[in-house]
Amino acid sequence: MRLPWQTFLDRVQERGAYDTPHEAERAARVVLALLGAHLVGDVRAALAARLPETFAVILLNPLQATEPLSPERFVRATAAWIEGASERTAAWDVGAVLSVTADAAGEDLTARMLLQLPPGYDLLFGRPHLPR
Repeated sequence: MRLPWQTFLDRVQERGAYDTPHEAERAARVVLALLGAHLVGDVRAALAARLPETFAVILLNPLQATEPLSPERFVRATAAWIEGASERTAAWDVGAVLSVTADAAGEDLTARMLLQLPPGYDLLFGRPHLPR
């Protein structure tokens, strides 16, 4: 079931402790574009079906990745795409967006996503208990 736009954004804003919905949306757009570059096939399609339509389009039309990014490089890439972000604030952005994304995906799909990602992403998704 697709999560409504406002619900998704409200949850990102709450988890990220953002002052405005615009800040939450900016973080979500960047993080989901980077995530989309790392997911393929039915896993990416299944996640897109659970996200608000605008974010699903971003996920399905990702930035181009030449190689899988480690969790640390994913955070650095996020910092590079968000104006004024540091690695520390980007880590916060990634955690807020990916934890809400994992909630929308559910445990089974999140586990399938983690199988496509380099080790360590479970922590970014706020799911350190999920086995790889």
